[in-house]
Amino acid sequence: MKRALIGAVGALMAAFAIAACSAQPSDGEVRAAESRFAGDIIVTPASSGVSATLSVTTAIDMACAVVYGRTPELGDGIATDTDMAGGAHADHEVVLTGLEPGTEYYYRVQGSGSDGRLYRSELMTFRTPDADDESPGENVATGATVVGVSSEFSGAFAAQNAIDGDPATEWSSAGDGDDAWITIDLGEPVDVVGIGFHSREMGDGTSIVNTFTVTVDDGDVFGPFPAGPGMSVVDVEVTGQMLRFDAVETTGGNTGAVEIEVYH
Repeated sequence: MKRALIGAVGALMAAFAIAACSAQPSDGEVRAAESRFAGDIIVTPASSGVSATLSVTTAIDMACAVVYGRTPELGDGIATDTDMAGGAHADHEVVLTGLEPGTEYYYRVQGSGSDGRLYRSELMTFRTPDADDESPGENVATGATVVGVSSEFSGAFAAQNAIDGDPATEWSSAGDGDDAWITIDLGEPVDVVGIGFHSREMGDGTSIVNTFTVTVDDGDVFGPFPAGPGMSVVDVEVTGQMLRFDAVETTGGNTGAVEIEVYH
């Protein structure tokens, strides 16, 4: 079960603001976060080795952050999660970015609970895989421009997030469900050899794009192709500049994309 998240500094400051305001334990003790975990922590590194997603469910609503680094002293980064309404919640998904492939990382989960107490986990580790060089080609979507979109939930979930190359940001529509769409301009005609689509998702199972189509220069339509959580890559051989991505079958809600890639 997962929540949408953004890696913005504002979200991080919000998490610590909640901690500062709500966590006032009379005994001053920082308690073990494990006592509030409702299941195991799952860390899923991306195949590229440059990011990882940490998922965990807590027994009470919490505002959480993950501190991580290449040594037990941590210090490389801090990541926080938020649902679309902000504040504390129970289903957490945090994206750790700026990682190096083939490297062991140490991390802690920490934060404040709705019970007014502070929590911190034991030091844990995960390892990123070696870099994956199996993509069909160079991703040219990061240099593209969004020229049309069905809707945006808010500025924090803007359409441009879907092509910024950052898995910690995402585009969310404002409840478009199966009617969500986004059009990008590659700047010039490109010989496309493949498409990647990584759907966003909410912890309640909504907002997942299961299949999508691609329309090239207002002409040929390709697909439907399978999508879903995680990057789905399909082979498409076509030359075009304007690519429109349409959700076809979804679980409804604020559908959108964590990342869309176009390979050249």
